[in-house]
Amino acid sequence: MKEKIKIAAGQGFWGDLIDAPVHQAEKGDIDYLMMDYLAEVTMSILQKQKLKNPALGYARDIPPLMERLLPIMQKKKFKVITNGGGVNPLACRDAIFDVARKLGIKDLKIGVVLGDNILDKIDNLLDDGVELKNMETGESARTIKDNVLSANVYFGAEPVVEALRQGADIIITGRVTDTGLTLAPMIYEFGWSMDDWNKLSAGTIAGHIIECGGQASGGNFLGDWENVPDLARIGFPIVEAYPDGTFYITKHDNTGGLVSVETVSEQLCYEIGDPNEYITPDCVADFTSIHLEAAGKNRVKVFGITGRPKTEFYKVSMSYDDGYSAFSTLTYSAPDALKKAEAADKILRKRLDDLGLKFDEVRSEFLGYNSCHGPLVKRKEDISEVVLRIGVRGKDKAAIERFGKEIAPLILTGPPSVTGFAGGRPKPSEVVAYWPALIPKTKVKPEAVVESL
Repeated sequence: MKEKIKIAAGQGFWGDLIDAPVHQAEKGDIDYLMMDYLAEVTMSILQKQKLKNPALGYARDIPPLMERLLPIMQKKKFKVITNGGGVNPLACRDAIFDVARKLGIKDLKIGVVLGDNILDKIDNLLDDGVELKNMETGESARTIKDNVLSANVYFGAEPVVEALRQGADIIITGRVTDTGLTLAPMIYEFGWSMDDWNKLSAGTIAGHIIECGGQASGGNFLGDWENVPDLARIGFPIVEAYPDGTFYITKHDNTGGLVSVETVSEQLCYEIGDPNEYITPDCVADFTSIHLEAAGKNRVKVFGITGRPKTEFYKVSMSYDDGYSAFSTLTYSAPDALKKAEAADKILRKRLDDLGLKFDEVRSEFLGYNSCHGPLVKRKEDISEVVLRIGVRGKDKAAIERFGKEIAPLILTGPPSVTGFAGGRPKPSEVVAYWPALIPKTKVKPEAVVESL
């Protein structure tokens, strides 16, 4: 058993800083590089790509990134774990193997986690009485099954641990939880039992802290953000973990950003519901048990964490086609910028109504005034400029198209001092809606497959 391991965050989402994983590999010693690419909507995007081209469906940033990382891996002997395999982890693996061949690298083992994609099993599950009810509305997935675009089970750390046991140097997964990507190497390296709920909860919380990359090391920080040093060269966070479940959050020396009790505390509040019950496939972690302690410059100790047994269900992330939408903007300048924008909104809505167009939703925002805080905004004094952003959503594509033809006329037939109409008439875009559900763990099984070059 190792005395400690270092797990470095390399990506917080698909589209994060491209060089961050390379900097994590080059600027100091690490044992694992964890890269989180997936969000709920990402899965549907990847599924659409795969339907157009069976060789796609994964984060395409990965092969060129691995061309830079593989030589460093060969030298420094760290492992890579990522959920960037999306809906086609096998294709992602093969693309990395192609990169390794190009570089003349041999003896490379890549593990793939399969089984999370249940898109082709939905009808059978419904027939078996698994209703995949929406966790927010209680509605059965039968109502949207013909429009489903993607359906992926959130697996936990176990299949990743299995791939590590089989000697994988790189592990490519589909929809494994963000936290499981970090928890898995702790279970593997420290020999943790899969029912040691306190330690599993500690590893889960470590994963939660670094899953968003630089958000735990000074990025998007609401505290004293103006004094966070050198955000242009931000160093992503690193977990320094120990066998007893204690860990430290830190970052490489000579990098920008900030790791402090405040930055870590803020990240701990990210995307949680009941802090007593942070439910994952591996355990139920208790965020109220977390203790934080400053342990030096850019170093925070995290300890005292407790947890409870895992549930009998996996979460399923489903997306489905829910019609069309279109958005457009117009900018109004002072004097009376807000009054002009509000008047333009009323005029446009009246014209849409006169045309008999029906929408599921019409949404107006006044950027520069209330686009962030909506009805909570009380300030009405004049401001320099306001952008009217208005959008419609509905099932009738023709109605959405006609909406797009009603924006530009406002320039000459509405309030004065208007500009900012760019990009031409807005065109209908497909609306991808989110459907969260639960599935009994007995109905699906993850599989870890490891292949050598």
